[in-house]
Amino acid sequence: MMKKILLVLAVSLSLFACKSEAEKNEKTVQNNIKFYSKVWDVAINEGKIEVLDTAYAPNIVLHTDPEIKGVANAKAYYANYVTGFSNREFIVKEIFAQGNKLTKYWQFKGTHTGDFFGIPATGKKVDVIGCTIATIVNGKITEERDFFDNLEFLKQLGLMPR
Repeated sequence: MMKKILLVLAVSLSLFACKSEAEKNEKTVQNNIKFYSKVWDVAINEGKIEVLDTAYAPNIVLHTDPEIKGVANAKAYYANYVTGFSNREFIVKEIFAQGNKLTKYWQFKGTHTGDFFGIPATGKKVDVIGCTIATIVNGKITEERDFFDNLEFLKQLGLMPR
């Protein structure tokens, strides 16, 4: 009888531990979603690019062409969007996460009124959609991959024929 009681107790404790771990993981995922959404609202919509100083891990990697490494370089990259566009709207349309990976589906709107990666202002309005896959470790963004239609973006800027 004692063996049965110990077995039931052991199984119960194991199930409780699994449920507790799953709840902890879900809380981390929800915190990552909230954190990541807020970072991009502040950085792009509010134009406070310095939020990336604390949001990014020191060894952040932006998988672009060419690849960008380090906080200072990543900030400089995104600063082009802040200085290059007025009336900026960065809208997170959908976001989901699993473990330390996060994907956001987004829309960026703005008017090209400033220098953007060396491209002088065109005065054109842009409206592009894309997605980003990010990794978040210990509350810091460690890597990002952005996907959007660059050709359509250049057409909207008036730099490529329609």
